[in-house]
Formats: sequence, C-alpha cells, structure tokens
Amino acid sequence: MVTVKAFREIALSFQGTEEQPHFERQAFKVTGKRIFATVHEASAMANMNFSPASQKLYCSFDKTAVYPVPNKWGQQGWTTFELKKLPVELVSDALLTAYQEVFIKKPSAKEKGKGKKKGSGK
Repeated sequence: MVTVKAFREIALSFQGTEEQPHFERQAFKVTGKRIFATVHEASAMANMNFSPASQKLYCSFDKTAVYPVPNKWGQQGWTTFELKKLPVELVSDALLTAYQEVFIKKPSAKEKGKGKKKGSGK
C-alpha cells in the first residue's frame, strides 16, 4: 500500500520536480516541462503519463489497480494507479519511468502525419 504522502515524497525526490495545484489534484512536473503525474488525495488515486509500451507494461500488473484513464487522456498514455492496492516498489518504478519519459520528445500531431502522401491514406 502506498500513501499519498509517500507518493508525494517519491515524486519530489526527482531532480527539478515541482508540485502545483491542477484542478482537484496536485500535479508533479519537471520545471519547464510537462506534467508527469498527478495525485488526488481524497481517493488516493494517481495518474501518470507513459509511452504506449510503458502504459501496457504497468497495466499488465493488475488491471483492477492500474489501468488507462477511461477517456482520450488514457489513449494518450495517462494511466490510473489505485495507490492503496499497490506496492511501493511498483509505484516508485512507475513514477521514475513517467519522470524519465518527460525528457523524451513526443511527436506532435503534425509530425505524426509526416510521410503520408496526400490522398493515399498512408
């Protein structure tokens, strides 16, 4: 079981990480970069952002405790972790992965479309 306090301590242990309010959650981001994790204190649930491969890996642990956010955000790699159901080692590893992936440039929608020929559908 992971507490919100432990989650916060782990997230803030990464160099350059700052915490700030984000709607009804607290967000963790690398200064000058994007958010890599959020936590909702009342429900003890966190969301972390991953590449598709990392999301698939973490979701394979326990589909009742780790799963894609059930909307467009989930399709973009955002993954829910029910902290009370998970070991600290898994959550710590996931936070480190999400933090490290902040430094990997994600292609924009425009960049994803490069290489397609007009009218060919490819």
